Amino acid sequence: MSEANAQPVTLRRGLGLLDATMIVIGSMIGSGIFITSAESTRLIGAPGWLLLAWSVAGLMTITGALCCAELATMMPRAGGVYIFLREAYGPATGFLFGWTLLFVVQTGTIAAVAIAFAKFVGVFAPAIASDHYVVAPFRLFGSYAIILSTEQLLAVLLIAFLTWTNTRGLETGRWIQNTFTIAKTAALVGLILLGLSLGWQATTASRSADWWNPSANGWRPQAVQPGFALAGSLALVILFGKAMVGPIFAQTAWTNVTFLGGEVRDPGRNLARALLAGCGLVVVLYVLANVAYVATLSLDQLAHAPQNRVAVAAMNAVLGRNGALLMAAAIVVSTFGCNNGLILAGARVSYAMARDRLFFRRIGMTNKRHVPAAALVAQGVWAAFLTLPRTVTTNAETGAVTYGNVYTQLLEYIVSADLVFYALLVLAVIVMRRKTPAAARPYRTPAYPAVPLISALFALLLIGDLAYLAPATSGIGYLLVLTGLPVYFVWAGQAGVRSRTAPA
Repeated sequence: MSEANAQPVTLRRGLGLLDATMIVIGSMIGSGIFITSAESTRLIGAPGWLLLAWSVAGLMTITGALCCAELATMMPRAGGVYIFLREAYGPATGFLFGWTLLFVVQTGTIAAVAIAFAKFVGVFAPAIASDHYVVAPFRLFGSYAIILSTEQLLAVLLIAFLTWTNTRGLETGRWIQNTFTIAKTAALVGLILLGLSLGWQATTASRSADWWNPSANGWRPQAVQPGFALAGSLALVILFGKAMVGPIFAQTAWTNVTFLGGEVRDPGRNLARALLAGCGLVVVLYVLANVAYVATLSLDQLAHAPQNRVAVAAMNAVLGRNGALLMAAAIVVSTFGCNNGLILAGARVSYAMARDRLFFRRIGMTNKRHVPAAALVAQGVWAAFLTLPRTVTTNAETGAVTYGNVYTQLLEYIVSADLVFYALLVLAVIVMRRKTPAAARPYRTPAYPAVPLISALFALLLIGDLAYLAPATSGIGYLLVLTGLPVYFVWAGQAGVRSRTAPA
């Protein structure tokens, strides 16, 4: 292929305000809101603290969006956050974000959501299950194995299908995203309305006299955090930070729309509105959904919902078996739409890195339909692979073998590192105001500099909290990020871009 034919087309601005807002909402609403409240409840043991955890996570999302909107309208280019960090702190920081996103965060989330999709399809088709093997467990080394179950196979097929549809052009991905986002938002609203109207029974957590005193509900710090030496209010505050991990990551994908900054029409207007409207709506729905859980389930049912399926347990409580099936169907729709948004947006980051000559040249090309098909395929292949490895645990007493998920562990490792990137993102507003004070800013963060400083403070407190509770996990997360440094210097050295980056 000649050089003239190698890169004949570029990205097109084909997304309007509604499309961009649907990407924000659709990328955020996946499976997290339907399951993570169980773990949060176990950690803090009282309904008031559960709702506060979701509210504080929502506050971090809103303040983050207020900061990100200024950067997005300043630099509406493919890659989004990668571009913001590159311009604020230099190409190495931007690359580490993009590397982490491709290596584990985006692709690991795509894999996890695909497995969640398959798991809930299994409610209707029992043959789709984690222990129905297409390829029997194959031990690799140490405590790792490769497995292909019918559940994993369906997850791989979902990733392949959505990757293929997104290579067909922006219009196809946009249509799928809008349709499924509307459907799953309606399902979440239905869950809320049913829970709030049919709940509030005498046995539910809403009737608890101890909304803020988990000890009165039988909660003990050492039971939820083995080896924990603290007790009382200090223990509760520290575990509250860990209880926020699920709520934060149920909302974290709101930045995805910035990855598509080069394809949004009138970005100075539409990116800010999409971020604020989409995040605001989802935060309100998430808090109300948890109020619905509290209204329909007892505290024990909340904390110990089967397989953490809190939403299914809530619908089963108000409508019986049919309600549980309806909720399972809604989660199938939700995870399908969420994965489309993750796949659609995520590939634009590796595309932008390649345009800066910090990744394979082919990844930085678009096809005749004006989408980065090679980046989409590379992302899809790695995400599909992450559905296959499993951790192996053997019970010393019984010899029973159980299999976990490597990508889930990778996401746990990366929590603290991802919070570091979040802090860098919101502080980039301050950095860019000082570096480029005269640059055009169609939107300005309100209450500057209080909003970015408060947002960064929340992130830093959580980073410290998680480092205290799980230093080994946090350390592995930082190491995973730092594996990108030698890769960066190899690419930068070959391309000579340490002080020069190409427009994305």
